[in-house]
Amino acid sequence: MKILCVIDSLGSGGAQRQLVNLAVGFKEKGHDVSFLVYHSINFFKEVLDENDIPVHEIIEPNYLKRLFKMRRYIRCGDYDSVLSFLEAANFICEIAGLPWRKWKLVVGERSANPAILKSFKLRAYRWFHIFADHVVANSYENFKMVRQINPLLPNKKCHVIYNIVDFENWKPAKNYAHFKNNKLRIVIAASHRYQKNLKGLVKAVNLLSPEEKNRLEIFWYGESNHDNSKFDSQQIIDKYGLNIIFSFFKPTLNIHEKVQKADAVGLFSLYEGLPNTVCEGMAAGKPVIASRVSDVPLLISNNNLLSNPLSIDSIAKSLKYLLQFTLVDLTVEGNRNRLKAASLFNKENIVSNYLNLFSK
Repeated sequence: MKILCVIDSLGSGGAQRQLVNLAVGFKEKGHDVSFLVYHSINFFKEVLDENDIPVHEIIEPNYLKRLFKMRRYIRCGDYDSVLSFLEAANFICEIAGLPWRKWKLVVGERSANPAILKSFKLRAYRWFHIFADHVVANSYENFKMVRQINPLLPNKKCHVIYNIVDFENWKPAKNYAHFKNNKLRIVIAASHRYQKNLKGLVKAVNLLSPEEKNRLEIFWYGESNHDNSKFDSQQIIDKYGLNIIFSFFKPTLNIHEKVQKADAVGLFSLYEGLPNTVCEGMAAGKPVIASRVSDVPLLISNNNLLSNPLSIDSIAKSLKYLLQFTLVDLTVEGNRNRLKAASLFNKENIVSNYLNLFSK
C-alpha cells in the first residue's frame, strides 16, 4: 500500500511524534510510506531518515497558494491512502479530495482545546470532515467536541484510537535508585505554552511547606518559542526563589532516558487531547501526576494524583500527596500504570487499527 502522511511540520510536538511512530509502523509492515509537510522544522526527521521514509516539503507562505500546491502534490501521487493529523493539514487533505478521489482519506483529531467550540474557523475545519472516509480522535473527550460541532458525521466514520507507545524504549530502568539526594524528581515533557500551565504549577509549588520544597525537583523538557509563558513563569520562579526546584531543558529525542531517571512524570495542562507524556510515563512504570482533563482520569486510577488545573490549591494538594510516597508506593503505582499502558497503547494493535481503516 502506498501511504502519504501529512502534517504541518516534523517539530517536537505530540501529534508529530505519533504520526512518525505510525509511519514507522506502516513501513515495518512493508508499506510504501512518505511524508508531506509545509514547515521546515525537522526535530523528527532523523527518525524518518533512519527508516528510509522520504519527506517532501512545500514551503509557501501564501495560504491559498500553499493549499493549491499541496492539493496538486497529493492528487498526483497515486496514493492508496492519505493520513493527516491536525486541523489545517486535515482541511488541506479534505479539499485535495474534491470533487473526487481514488485514495482513502483518514484525518486525525488531536486536541480537546475548548476554543474549538467558540472559534468559527476551528469549527469550520470540522465541518469538512464529511469529505473524509474516517475521522480518528485520540480521546473520547475530543470526539465529544467534534460531534457537537458536526452532528452530521455518521457513527461509522468516527473512531477513537489511543496513542502508540514504543515499549522497547518506554520501560522501567534496571537498577534505578529512587529519591536521589533525598529528592523526588518529576519530569515534564511539554512545549512551553500557556496551555501547559507552568505558571499554575509554579504557584502551587510555592504553597508547599519548606520541607516539601526541599524534597522536590522538577525537570521540564520542551521548546520555548511558542509564546511568553516560560518568560512569565520564570519571573514568578525568581520572585518566589524556586530556581533550585525548577530546571528547564530543550526537547530531546532521548526523553525516555530522562523519564527513566525520574521518580514520577507530570503534566498540568489546562486542556489536552491524549498527552503522550502521560501514556509514555505509564509505560515506563512511573507514577503520573496530572490534570484531570481529557481521558486522563480514564488512564490514571489514583484520583489523588489528579488535579483541577484551574485551581492552584488542587495542584498543590496532588503534589503534597505525591511527596508522601514511599519507595513501595512509587513501585506499586508505577507497576499499575505499566500494566494498564500495555493493554491500551500497544503499537501492533494501533498500527493494525489504522491499516484496517485504510482497507475499509
